[in-house]
Amino acid sequence: MAGRARPGETRGGSVMLSRAGLPDWLDPVARAAETVEPLQLSRFLPPDNGSGRQSAVLILFGEGERGPELLLMERSGSLRSHAGQPSFPGGALDPEDGDPRGDGPLRAALREAEEETGLDPTGVQLFGVLPALYIPVSGFVVTSVLGWWRKPSPVGVVDPNETARVFTVPVADLTDPDNRATTVHPSGHQGPAFLVESALVWGFTAGVIDRLLHFAGWERPWDRDKQVPLGLRS
Repeated sequence: MAGRARPGETRGGSVMLSRAGLPDWLDPVARAAETVEPLQLSRFLPPDNGSGRQSAVLILFGEGERGPELLLMERSGSLRSHAGQPSFPGGALDPEDGDPRGDGPLRAALREAEEETGLDPTGVQLFGVLPALYIPVSGFVVTSVLGWWRKPSPVGVVDPNETARVFTVPVADLTDPDNRATTVHPSGHQGPAFLVESALVWGFTAGVIDRLLHFAGWERPWDRDKQVPLGLRS
């Protein structure tokens, strides 16, 4: 199946997925990536006609002072799409990334993460891929690539025109019920959100994090009636 390589399968010879040497705490995430179905992640799936701009994001797990953590960034407020929104590093596939149905998303996720955060991709071990999802507001078809930050490297803003800041969030904070809420968009759409590191993580990024926590068995009961209005956010 496109975009669902098994751990250890080589994609194009130089980019591969491997679970070898992963810390035990990542096993539930790796298993979830192998078994989760698209509609278990989102009701917004890629259009049947093949339209949509192919893109990829890197969901990078590392270990910090407070245990497991995720790498996130805040997009520049001047961008045309998802301005000012916390997100995973990532972006559209370039021709040199290769086939979107092959290792293109793996290459794009690493390339974009390096361009946006300055991380060293040689220290990242890719271990899973989630089913591609669709973001109607921007027309992106997004493949989420899971990575283990095996050899952490310094990260920070590379281009202020694209990135406002780069930060990590402890998984313990993401699972803390006090940091969880439901966003309410002016359109009426509701979705999960996380209030962490002085940021409101919502939209596609929060939705994927929410589902990963659930299917990895890390989710803790939280108050779904606690709402955060998005106001004029797009």
